[in-house]
Amino acid sequence: MIVITGAAGFIGSYLIGSLNKNNFNALIAVDEFSSMLKNHNLEQKRIAERIHRDDFFSWLDNNQHEVEFIFHLGARTDTTEFDRELLWRLNTNYSKTMWEKCVKYQIPLVYASSAATYGLGESGFDDDEKLIPQLKPLNPYGESKNEFDKWVLKQDQKPFYWAGLKFFNVFGPGEEHKGRMASVIWHAFHQIRKTGKMKLFRSHNSEYKDGEQRRDFVYAKDVADVMLFLMHHRKDPGIYNLGSGKARTFLDLTRVIFRAMGETENMEFIDTPEDIRDKYQYFTEANMAKLKAIGYEQPFHSLEDGVEEYVREYLMKIA
Repeated sequence: MIVITGAAGFIGSYLIGSLNKNNFNALIAVDEFSSMLKNHNLEQKRIAERIHRDDFFSWLDNNQHEVEFIFHLGARTDTTEFDRELLWRLNTNYSKTMWEKCVKYQIPLVYASSAATYGLGESGFDDDEKLIPQLKPLNPYGESKNEFDKWVLKQDQKPFYWAGLKFFNVFGPGEEHKGRMASVIWHAFHQIRKTGKMKLFRSHNSEYKDGEQRRDFVYAKDVADVMLFLMHHRKDPGIYNLGSGKARTFLDLTRVIFRAMGETENMEFIDTPEDIRDKYQYFTEANMAKLKAIGYEQPFHSLEDGVEEYVREYLMKIA
């Protein structure tokens, strides 16, 4: 059996679909299952059992001999959440217990970290583990993820195999429930469909022109492929970046979306809200050399190919 926490969420449900396509059907879905919108992500997925996250560890104690692998993707992912007690309980401490169980039962573990741990990128976006203690996340969510990464690196006892993945800006099917935390692609599609135009933040940094702020956008299909690779690889433990490895501008992104929708480009620049202006990221780009060095050779989708497929084959069909 393979366990996926955060199973009804965006990346978790997409991973389950990828596992099903690869004929893995003995899957244990772990989540809270309180959101009908999230639960919709699991429709037509082949799952052996659903376990509430609060009951999972006792379930694992009783079923550990049957568990072959755990993907721990469940977390409170709202970057605007400032309840540190909640974030530490759901993100940091829950993950610590997961790690300890995987050590005890020698179950291989892949867990979700986040590019939010990099903050403004003062130390770059290199997944060198020696740099992790120096990182300065911009919000409590990023802190909760970085605290777990730092804790992991201090542990003498480790699971049979483990890897942490610093997800960059992931987009793809199944993110409707995320609301304001959904990808720029999702928001842009709906804004264009409703108003015929896209509003972009004006640059307040002299080094960047309006719309030329750059981010590393990565397609969910590529994210799932990397996780499947690690499940089979089971060597070279560590913390890895997971982005496309190529930063692209918001202008590039928006033009692709207009083209995919068959709409005429119509963009408007607005001021970045003052309450987030000093924490706004103007550049993110994953250094992907470490993952490639352990043998991952599959190419990532270009921004154009990933966004066009997502828009045409998914968003336009469900809108």
